[in-house]
Amino acid sequence: MTTPNQPSIDRADQIARAWQREQPGVPVGSIGILTRIQQAAKLLADHRRRTLTSIGMDAATLDLLSTLRRSGPPYRLSTRDLATRCLVTAGAITQRVDRAQRDGLVRRLAAHRGSRTVPVELTDEGHRAVEGAVGRLLTHEQTLVDRMDPQEQHELARLLTVFLQRLATPDEATE
Repeated sequence: MTTPNQPSIDRADQIARAWQREQPGVPVGSIGILTRIQQAAKLLADHRRRTLTSIGMDAATLDLLSTLRRSGPPYRLSTRDLATRCLVTAGAITQRVDRAQRDGLVRRLAAHRGSRTVPVELTDEGHRAVEGAVGRLLTHEQTLVDRMDPQEQHELARLLTVFLQRLATPDEATE
């Protein structure tokens, strides 16, 4: 509940009503869902940024180290695999690896003879850094999710999965 001096973060209904008034024939049902998802994403990104700042790690480095750590022993992937798994370009991966290597978190290994593939692996320092960062970040993010009871968390995860799957399916009517 908001007080008169505290504006509501959730303005989706207000926005929908305003569009209904201004353009009565325009569908506004999506506002109640998409505006709230965008607001939640902004709030979560702000939380994540603050937490990563307190940890002393940027999001790109965490993404790189986490991707290597999740790959399992020997915690090594090619730069091509890293780019694919991190959903970034080869140039972006090169920059991330350069920075992490400079900081002693990863090392590049020699390419196999006749190959242009450059393996990258976590160093011991990289292992320690990612273990600490992920532990602190996920613990904090769980406190955010725990504002809902377990049944609500499960239902939200289920509905978001359905929504994402359907968004990823091409809509022949709009293509």
